[in-house]
Amino acid sequence: MYWLSKNRYKAGLLLPTLLIYSTFIILPIAIAIYYSLTKYSGIGQPRFTGMKNYIRLFQDPLFWTSFKNTMIIFVLAFVLLLTLSFFIALLLNQKLKAVDFSKALIFSPAIIAPIIVGIIWVYILDPNIGILNNILDAIGADALKLKWIGGKSLSPYSIAIIYFWQQLGYLVTIFIAGLKMIPGDVLEAVKIDGASAVQEIRYVTIPMMRTTISTVAVLIITGVFKVFEIVQQTTGGGPNHLSETLVTYSYSQTFASGDYGYGMSLATVTFILSLIITAVYTTLTREKEE
Repeated sequence: MYWLSKNRYKAGLLLPTLLIYSTFIILPIAIAIYYSLTKYSGIGQPRFTGMKNYIRLFQDPLFWTSFKNTMIIFVLAFVLLLTLSFFIALLLNQKLKAVDFSKALIFSPAIIAPIIVGIIWVYILDPNIGILNNILDAIGADALKLKWIGGKSLSPYSIAIIYFWQQLGYLVTIFIAGLKMIPGDVLEAVKIDGASAVQEIRYVTIPMMRTTISTVAVLIITGVFKVFEIVQQTTGGGPNHLSETLVTYSYSQTFASGDYGYGMSLATVTFILSLIITAVYTTLTREKEE
């Protein structure tokens, strides 16, 4: 009887969380999947069309353009954020002068609303009014003046850099918290054994930080596939949809074009893609640990 009452108590504690999660996470996903199988304009009743939206999606050149842009942003942001945030955290975890100020400075972009981040970087990267091109013009480096945003080639790379700038401080903070969890006596023993800084990082710090590294990696993966405001503010998906990402293309099809069914199919594919990449990463890291 005690075991039964204890399990009921645990279930009672978990039930509110489960209800909230189901209402705000699982239910919207299920609704999106349902609408992705229909033709719906937002007026009247949705008409079931089966897999037609998905067939159309894979035949749509703009889908592949947005997919390519998303993957460029993902690869660049993932590599930069995972590596640089880790090494910056190692640096800021040392007892250095002005380390607290440096932490605050690096973290500050993370508290700025993404739409404001987009506005800030428009004034930096805009080919006509941007500070960067004006500086290049002033120093006579006209050959380096490029269409950093608003063009079809450099826009995804610029968006990746902007996202990196915004998220860096947040991920550095997570890494610093993970570094604080490493027992001090372990690090002292490593130093006594004569290990170099590189050996300490490779054989002690990284193995003991695997959980934190995996958490940061998953946050980057899921975060990149949700980048919306930065793209909308800097390029708006233009010109001619050539700088669209999967999220912005889904938005434009759903709300600008009123094609809810097709927009939901784009959203569903984006969700599945992020889920697959996350699953592959966690599986590979788990196998490596074993």
